[in-house]
Amino acid sequence: MSMNETSRFVRLRTELVVEVDGSGRLGEAALKRLADDPHLPEDERQHAEGAVKDDAAEALAYLVDPYDLVKELPGIELAQASWSSEVIDYDPDSPDWDPDEHDDAEDGEEL
Repeated sequence: MSMNETSRFVRLRTELVVEVDGSGRLGEAALKRLADDPHLPEDERQHAEGAVKDDAAEALAYLVDPYDLVKELPGIELAQASWSSEVIDYDPDSPDWDPDEHDDAEDGEEL
């Protein structure tokens, strides 16, 4: 298949683990973003405010926007994005957190 016959769409996968040492500040920033959003319906705003007050992962999800990663790249138009966040147990020394673990399997090679 020539380059002209291949799909124009590329899936970019990324996984981040962040340490939250100021959940109160994170929640405040998320509340400010929600308050500043003129397009957010009031019922959704109330639900979102409750979620970000109670959960640092929810606050982070409201502050991170995948569009920000690609908006200034030449020749790129974001076609679809989804993201989520969750509180996890993290041990950087665990082999379960090897950042290269999935690369070979996705390339069709055995681990």
